[in-house]
Amino acid sequence: MPDSSPPPAAFDLRLVWCFTVVAEYRHFGRAAEALHTTQPSLSRQIHRLERQLGARLFERTPHGNHLTEAGEVFLPLATELLRSADRAAARARAAARPSRITIGYTPGLIITPVVRELRHRHPDAEVRTLHLAPGEPRAALLDRRVDAVVARLPFTADGLDVTALYDEPRVLVVPRDHRLAGKEAVTLDDIADEPLPTVRGSDPLLNAFWRIDPRPDGRPAPEGPLIESTEDKFELVAAGQAVIISVDVHAHSLRPDLTTIPLEGVEPSHVVLATRARDHNGLVTAFRTYARALLTGLAPTGPASAPPSRSVE
Repeated sequence: MPDSSPPPAAFDLRLVWCFTVVAEYRHFGRAAEALHTTQPSLSRQIHRLERQLGARLFERTPHGNHLTEAGEVFLPLATELLRSADRAAARARAAARPSRITIGYTPGLIITPVVRELRHRHPDAEVRTLHLAPGEPRAALLDRRVDAVVARLPFTADGLDVTALYDEPRVLVVPRDHRLAGKEAVTLDDIADEPLPTVRGSDPLLNAFWRIDPRPDGRPAPEGPLIESTEDKFELVAAGQAVIISVDVHAHSLRPDLTTIPLEGVEPSHVVLATRARDHNGLVTAFRTYARALLTGLAPTGPASAPPSRSVE
């Protein structure tokens, strides 16, 4: 059935703007000067708006023009109406002619093929990249520091569109003289008592994922040293004070006194593309398309096939 509701009020936004200027000056003559029009013309425009509203907006007195009760009610709404119209126009222009995009990425992830493709296909666009800490993707998107992020889960996805790209197997990082070094693979049972460090102030979701805490049987992961930065964990591992769980790495990107062992029976790391929900920026849509085409092929089939330039998380 057709919608029988009445159409929205067809305000001429210029009339609304004239009203807000008169309300600011409380004087038709000074408002007309500010609007670069004549006082009679401005009076006619205000009368026209009042007829549309069915209410008087000003009390005209020898001492100036004062808002009526209806005018007082209408003023903040009129101001917000003009602001909303400006925002709507700006977003429409951005969607029709996107000219700028900032792409975030977290440690160890490669976005170069997609960025190059975007720049090639949109030579007039300004394409920027921004390195983010592992716990930053959601905040960076909602704060509009970036428009798209390639990152590893987990992070809270409320208000975001998330596109899966590929998975990375998780591995155990140990010193080369560790009792497990050289094994073909290990399980969580093999490291049931191995301490795992925690980075001070790290995202709880990320911390739980990389420590696998709790374990599948509900037990908490063994507590390890509390450290100040992710760089500290490699020194702890090399010193034999802890082990860490990470993504697969190529031999030349890991320090020589450490080695990795495939960790079986655990969920892999999921690499995704995240954007703001309902973002109609054409460059964001294009980046998503190219990322699906160019990054999904990075999914490793095993420890030996991991991309050479991928590094430890």
